[in-house]
Amino acid sequence: MKIIHTSDWHLGHQLHGYNRDYEHQAFLDWLADELEQQQADALLVAGDIFDSANPPASAWRMLYRFLARLSKTLPKLDVVMIGGNHDSPSKLDAPHELLKAFDLHMVGGIHRFADGTLDVERMLVPLTNKEKQTVAYVLAVPFLRSADLRTDNLDDSDDRLIKGVEVLYSEMTQAARTLMNPEQAMIGMGHAYMASGKLSEMSERRVLGGNQHALPASIFADDMSYVALGHLHLAQKVAKKDHVRYSGSPIPLSMSERNYNHQIIAVEFDGNNVKAIEEISIPRCVDMLKVPTKPAPLDEVLAALKALPDDELPREQQPFLEVHVLLDKPQALLREKVLQALEDKSVRLAKIAPHYSQREQQHGLQHRRLSEVSPQQVFALSWNKKFDGEPTEAMTEAFETLLTHVEEQEEER
Repeated sequence: MKIIHTSDWHLGHQLHGYNRDYEHQAFLDWLADELEQQQADALLVAGDIFDSANPPASAWRMLYRFLARLSKTLPKLDVVMIGGNHDSPSKLDAPHELLKAFDLHMVGGIHRFADGTLDVERMLVPLTNKEKQTVAYVLAVPFLRSADLRTDNLDDSDDRLIKGVEVLYSEMTQAARTLMNPEQAMIGMGHAYMASGKLSEMSERRVLGGNQHALPASIFADDMSYVALGHLHLAQKVAKKDHVRYSGSPIPLSMSERNYNHQIIAVEFDGNNVKAIEEISIPRCVDMLKVPTKPAPLDEVLAALKALPDDELPREQQPFLEVHVLLDKPQALLREKVLQALEDKSVRLAKIAPHYSQREQQHGLQHRRLSEVSPQQVFALSWNKKFDGEPTEAMTEAFETLLTHVEEQEEER
């Protein structure tokens, strides 16, 4: 059996106001071709299918066109998709029964019965090979919100959120073991922040009450053959375990991710043993430029911008551009001067980042746009100005908890 692991598509995403549909469609077309070439038996998508809880209709059309193509060209392919923290559980669950009829399993959120017990059957998805033999079971656990967990009976000495996740995965694992025979593989899925994971700047939301609740790799049982994770956009192993991985996002979702090697992961099984793991790089169809590579005075920056190639490209194929300028003081009409230097250039100006050699040290984030800083940075700066010091660990955790609560409420609207 061979599976393809991907995640964090963020369909409907915009970068500094620019639509990303062209890049997403190019990725989905490439992925469909790769699934055929690899002769894959299953596709696992580990959350954040969409960029927001209310994605535009164009994003839904893109997803359904992709799934329709797979059902025609690869009718034996199993597809398992789980919701991430950007996704709406109810919206992903709505077409569940229809998609299931085509071996397309979309699990937006967890479900419990009236007595509070977990509906494990809905999240246990069998995978079949080309002979239609069940060769594996997937624990399709979507992003877990605090309300999904049962923490009432847990010891106060435990971190209740982390323990709640451990209990849920334990229930799922036990249910899978009752169905499996020794030759079948158990594959875990999740959308979470794992301990030791490397976050990218400005593009990943906190999950499960903030990153102080990073989950240990021990929540995944030793008899799981592979764990397909989503949330972090940088492809990476977890806790140095080769079989526990983030696939990363297929395209850069912020300018800080421009140097990532975006990839999908092909995993080949022999029974319940992983035979091979291959990282397959995703071709990038739209470039991201940083000019200059290090902050420079304005005159040098404008000269570098004027020296950019004059290639004529369709708007959706033009590279995104980030400009870094070294200034002694705020510069009037800075954006207008940059745009004038870029006249007739086939680039899309995404960001102008001014750097102040002295003022930045004195005034912190004063000269940055609000969109360029994180809520934590704003909180820390405000605290420093009011109390002349860094916020305590307890206050930082309280802020993270409040911020996550606000974000969850926004997603539910």
